[in-house]
Amino acid sequence: MSTGPAGHVARSTIRPYSETRDVTLGGGSLRTFLRTADGVAIDSVYEPGAVVYDGSGSGSVVYDGSGSASGCGSGSGSGVVSRDLVFVIAHGFTGDADRPHVRRVARALARYGGVVTFSFRGHGASGGRSTVGDREVLDLAAVVGWARELGHTRVATVGFSMGGSVVLRHAALSREAGVDAVVSVSAPARWFYRGTAPMRRLHWLVTRPSGRLVGRYGLRTRIHHRQWDPVPESPVEAVPRIAPTPLLIVHGDQDGYFPLDHPRMLAAAAGEGGELWVEAGMGHAENAAPEGLLTRIGDWVVARAG
Repeated sequence: MSTGPAGHVARSTIRPYSETRDVTLGGGSLRTFLRTADGVAIDSVYEPGAVVYDGSGSGSVVYDGSGSASGCGSGSGSGVVSRDLVFVIAHGFTGDADRPHVRRVARALARYGGVVTFSFRGHGASGGRSTVGDREVLDLAAVVGWARELGHTRVATVGFSMGGSVVLRHAALSREAGVDAVVSVSAPARWFYRGTAPMRRLHWLVTRPSGRLVGRYGLRTRIHHRQWDPVPESPVEAVPRIAPTPLLIVHGDQDGYFPLDHPRMLAAAAGEGGELWVEAGMGHAENAAPEGLLTRIGDWVVARAG
């Protein structure tokens, strides 16, 4: 499915949606389409985050979870955060920027800074067709570049399942437009895994014409018919090049798609540059991520993306 290099930042933007409010770091949100390096339009949403600035000029703020500022503290989503931080959320296969589980993640991380959500190619209102993790690196590169153009100097990518593999490969490939922290949740370590029933169903969905019809009309996901050529570097091959960028790998011990050998392979490849959280009782990706986990992810990013 791949025909060119990955990881380049798009330089042009098309704006079919009007702005909902002024686009500044202090307030207002924006929905727009970004153009990737290979010409695909990516539906993207920017929200400044539910933070209150302290007015001291330091850029620091304390958020207590209720929308008001308070004295300095830490933990449980109530620590000092910085106005220059933005989270870019990369959803899983068949998700999009408007899905309830993606919106829930965005609301949780908005307690810590700005948030950008987007729909990968072939998903939602974005153009193109899904390559199931290959050229999606270009989508993420365009969105990270836009986040920096909006004025944010610290960018954390948070990806789930397919999006988790994309944030790993993007961080390894995109040193020029790099990120300041990477969180990969429920990601595969290697390609073509068929060891679980959900992954065998997914391979049918992607590789068979009848499966792609189900994806298009049943799951609102347009899947490219071409096979990967060449096969992209796998996440476990990419991970060693992410350091010194802080890396967090999160996986549920009840994940029905990828068993625990996947996150353990990723953590071993990362070495001292990565941190592994195995979450008791958690299933797969955004739908299974409890609120407490999202809070801990936000705290982790704030502590390390500086």
